[in-house]
Amino acid sequence: QVQLLESGGGSVQAGGSLTLSCEASGRLFDRNIMGWYRQAPGKEREFVAHITARGTINYADVAKGRFTISRVNAGDTIELRMDDLKPEDSALYLCYCHSLRNYWGRGTQVTVSS
Repeated sequence: QVQLLESGGGSVQAGGSLTLSCEASGRLFDRNIMGWYRQAPGKEREFVAHITARGTINYADVAKGRFTISRVNAGDTIELRMDDLKPEDSALYLCYCHSLRNYWGRGTQVTVSS
């Protein structure tokens, strides 16, 4: 069983930056993947970025060039650095982990004002 705890959301003006963190507790399979999805009101959940245990990274087009995902703390925590934020980035950001099965956090809200 894996539990995920997100932090770092908040409100920021357009052009600003935020860093989200997600700490995993419990037993992680060596070949795990951790990452972020986001969901805005009335929209489907969309992939943002993920990073494998070996450090392979994949970004959605909306994240390329502005967001940076990384692993810290011996790999049990991931961070998502978001720069040049836009109002359309406003959403609930959900951390997920694939470790034999999928696990989800409760999310952290990001609000970007114009």
